[in-house]
Amino acid sequence: MPELKNYRLLISHSWKYSTQYDTILEWLNTASNFKWSNHSVSADNPFNTKTKTALKEQLTQQIRGCNAIIVVSGMYTLYSEWIDYEINEAIRMNKPIIAIKPWGNERVPLKIQNNATVLVGWNSASLISTIRNYAL
Repeated sequence: MPELKNYRLLISHSWKYSTQYDTILEWLNTASNFKWSNHSVSADNPFNTKTKTALKEQLTQQIRGCNAIIVVSGMYTLYSEWIDYEINEAIRMNKPIIAIKPWGNERVPLKIQNNATVLVGWNSASLISTIRNYAL
């Protein structure tokens, strides 16, 4: 069997809504014939930075090394400076933005609708298939 591609992914998410992030991690970690590296910044392993500028520089480096970013497209993203920054950096670097609509959400913020490469529903198979098709 050929070697699996290693998808380097950053999951843009809010630490306040970590259950969605945890679910996506579970999906990616248990997917058959799927290999990935996590470039996300988790609440368990935050960057050790003192300034906003330093944090932005580190986020930029994380995004630069990714094949795609996954954005959990809950309405709270409207109020997150950091999710907004990650989306803008992904656009600037021409990285695919895979937006995933959380279960039960009826709306997706316009910022995500207008900038996502693709929008998928809250489904592990759909997400994995989309990563395989869109990640650089």
